[in-house]
Amino acid sequence: MVRRLYWLCWLVVLGLLGWGLATEARTSYLQAHYFTRLDRQISYNLAPGPSPSIRFPGPGPYDVRLGYADLPTIITSLTAHQLQISQQARWSPRLDWFVDHGGYTLYTPKQQTGLQMFDRSGVTLFSARYPQRFYQQFSEVPPVVANSLMFIEDRDLLETTEPKRDPAVEWSRFMLAAGARIAGTINHRWQRGGASTLATQIVKFRDSPGGRTDSIGEKMRQMVTAAAAAYQGGPDTLPARKNILVTYLNSTPLASYPGYGEVIGLPEAMWIWYGADFSAAGNLLMSPATDPATLAAQGQAYREMLSLLLAGRRPAYYLLQNRAALEALTDYYVRQLGRAGIISPALRDATLASRLPFRDDMPPPAPVSFVDNKATGWMQAELLSLLHVPNTWSLDRFDLTARTSLDEAAQQRVIAVLTRLSDPAYDQSLGLVGKYMLAGATPKPALINWSFVLYERGADANYVRIHADSLDAPFDINSGAMLQLGSTSKLRTLTTYLDIITSLNRSLAPLSTADLAHLGTTAPDALTRWAATYLATAKDRSLRPMLEAAMQRTYSASPVTFFTGGGDNSFGNFEPWEDSTVPTVEFAFENSINCAFIRLMRDIRDYEIAAAGIDEKYLLSHPDDPARLPYLERFIHTEGLHYLYHFYDEDRGLTPLQALDRLTTHTSPMASHLAVLYLAIFPQASEASMTDFLRQHMPRQSFAEVAPDRLTKLYQQFAGNKFSLNDEAYVAGLHPLRIWLTAYLQTHPNAGWNEIAAASPQAIDQSYTWLFRRGKTFQQNVRIQTIIEQDAFARIWQDWRRQGYPFDHLVPSLGTTLGASGDRPDALATLMGIILNGGVRQPTVDFDRLNFADGTPYQTDFTSKPDPKPVLDPAVADIERQALMGVVQNGTAKLLAGSYHLADGKPMQIGGKTGSGDNRFHIYGPGGALRGERVVDRTATFVFFLGNQYFGTVTAYVPGPHAAGFSFTSAMAAQLLKALQPQLDPLLGVPVPTAPPPKAVVQSGPAD
Repeated sequence: MVRRLYWLCWLVVLGLLGWGLATEARTSYLQAHYFTRLDRQISYNLAPGPSPSIRFPGPGPYDVRLGYADLPTIITSLTAHQLQISQQARWSPRLDWFVDHGGYTLYTPKQQTGLQMFDRSGVTLFSARYPQRFYQQFSEVPPVVANSLMFIEDRDLLETTEPKRDPAVEWSRFMLAAGARIAGTINHRWQRGGASTLATQIVKFRDSPGGRTDSIGEKMRQMVTAAAAAYQGGPDTLPARKNILVTYLNSTPLASYPGYGEVIGLPEAMWIWYGADFSAAGNLLMSPATDPATLAAQGQAYREMLSLLLAGRRPAYYLLQNRAALEALTDYYVRQLGRAGIISPALRDATLASRLPFRDDMPPPAPVSFVDNKATGWMQAELLSLLHVPNTWSLDRFDLTARTSLDEAAQQRVIAVLTRLSDPAYDQSLGLVGKYMLAGATPKPALINWSFVLYERGADANYVRIHADSLDAPFDINSGAMLQLGSTSKLRTLTTYLDIITSLNRSLAPLSTADLAHLGTTAPDALTRWAATYLATAKDRSLRPMLEAAMQRTYSASPVTFFTGGGDNSFGNFEPWEDSTVPTVEFAFENSINCAFIRLMRDIRDYEIAAAGIDEKYLLSHPDDPARLPYLERFIHTEGLHYLYHFYDEDRGLTPLQALDRLTTHTSPMASHLAVLYLAIFPQASEASMTDFLRQHMPRQSFAEVAPDRLTKLYQQFAGNKFSLNDEAYVAGLHPLRIWLTAYLQTHPNAGWNEIAAASPQAIDQSYTWLFRRGKTFQQNVRIQTIIEQDAFARIWQDWRRQGYPFDHLVPSLGTTLGASGDRPDALATLMGIILNGGVRQPTVDFDRLNFADGTPYQTDFTSKPDPKPVLDPAVADIERQALMGVVQNGTAKLLAGSYHLADGKPMQIGGKTGSGDNRFHIYGPGGALRGERVVDRTATFVFFLGNQYFGTVTAYVPGPHAAGFSFTSAMAAQLLKALQPQLDPLLGVPVPTAPPPKAVVQSGPAD
């Protein structure tokens, strides 16, 4: 009896337990209580500064697409680029606990995100929204689509008998799937699909690595997260379940369409794959079918929507690889849905009668005006660099809002002018036609590309206000390439010169008068001699008077030829009257006198040589000095590798035998030349092989005239490495390294450049043995001077780099002061900003606020945190500012004098530097005769400041052969700045006159 009672009690307990589990599975009563209580403690809020509690997600598809997963590296990058976290999300302890114990972050994901950019006042510059189409609420979903989805994926999702039901798990399917997985460990044929509900699939799409469920643990993580998310609105989950259905339709991935990318959500997929409007299709399916045509249209719309619901199982397979299989699967489910009463027989038949209308191609995008969107494109490129994002496709899908420093109203006013500059009549009205500018009706002004950039100087940063150009292409004139900007380089030269004077003042001013007087006659360079002589007699040795005196030093402006850049180069002036002048540095800068600045740059170069401890004069006059040897070795290996790479580049892609055949085309088809060439490459070859080679590469008649004993003598003379590489090359009339390279490739046919360069030092040494012979002092001196000058310009480059010079080397030539090394307009503006800010280099702020993941637990907002750095002595900056104002008052930009005014009507201080570039490659023939030229481009630039706050650049640019038809100079760029005064006045804070401004008067000024 006791034993029966014992077992009876156990049966009751088990029965109650089973009843409780069944009841809980049906009602979710305990789950609703637990998760509702948990969710009340899960929250996040925004607070200033970095968050101590925030965590970022892993590589889930949604988290990667929106940029959430990349936020740790983004934070590191932006912090390194002078941006700081201004505010960030703080997590509640329970949210932190939930994620720590395996859940994914709980919050309401966004249905639509994308990059948005605004100007400084909140005007929209760019807005990308993805997906572009989505259901905003449950009522927009046609009931037949909702019911079909539930039939296919989650049949009890919206049942109303149990309002607290947990939508994250369907227990019967879960137990069946769990049993099947266990059975699958015994026999894989017994394993069947999982028990995913729509709720867990949404978590998978969003957060699971790769969007996959690769383990039971991951499935449990999805289920717990989905369950907790369902109760965020309280224990009644029916509203949440409706939202789950809508979210699923909006977030299911449906492959990638060529030319568009990843397709997310049924509404977007309707348009991308079938060209159908989901909203119109939905309205059609929610309307009664009143006639056969409407019923047929309903069948078509339903087929398209149903096919996409089914394609979500294997998107790439069904939508890209096997569309016939998708058609068949759709037909199967149409019949099943008809039998289940989900769709009417009429809709069933109409659907079966339709076919899927896959697009052949996406409709062509609307034409994009690069002129109107140049600033936006530039800002996107800046973001790509800052965030280390691979492409704009990815960037545009980030959950990111950016406030730029641009002023859109001013930007559009300037663009409106630039886009009209192709009209000759309009150019005439702006004063752009005349001497040094456009010359009459031809050539076409439409061939000129214009760029205008304006910055505003703030307390600790410079802000881009206008970034515009007229080039209807992605290329950015202002910052996109190396341009020859002519005499604007004189501004960099003047800066380096005044920097040197500042350094000399600091080092020499403490010396005694006697020591200074001695140094003034013995120093190896002109600048040190002048500085010492000046200080020896100066009553005031402070920096400012010395800089002023340095600006009054004189240089001859007569045309001159100097050894520079590896040879003799001649320099002349732009205007004939300049040739007979001996201008001061100040006057030469104001009037952009070339030859005076060539001599100034020579003094700078010589100063750097002396400062490095090199006595160039002694070194060149003592041919036995062992200090010469390192210079010569550096030269031959640099030049040798240069030649070798040129030959390698010519032969790239050829087989060794093809390279040998090409080599024969560079020498005369004579027996002696070809014999020495062949035997230099194959020194152990037989006489018969040499003879065959000559037969193949000599004209038939010429070979027939070569006697057999002549061939034997040639073989005996050149076979077996009897001659040096230099001698073989001399006989063949070829460069020795060309022969060596061809020979090397015969035995190393797969060698790349690095291997060839590593194997070449001995060959290079052999090629230059002639240089070390007695009697070659002149040739040696040329090469030593070249290396010494290269080293000097490497040190000059370091100073230019501090000024914001954008490239990693300078052309080692005095012509660099005339623009030979190239520049960029925005880099010149950087230097202008340094000068305007008293010698301090302030960072340029493109974005003053970046807002990531707004309203989510990952929200991270950035603001700029500039870090200004002193670059020039304030006295140098002030002297340069005065010199730049002199260019406008007295020099090459004097047409601008008095053209801008302050709000009180007083003239605004304007300064700047002009520069013109006429970039051509000259082609020389035998004896140095000029055989022709190739025109590269023509440029005209004016880098300027307006008052104490604004600075920028104006650039005119004509690329390619068309540039040969133009003769404009930088006077034209300065004139455009003058013509833009009405467009800039509102930005500069100057009241706009009620009456229209008078037309600009045609003016011209001296050019450079």
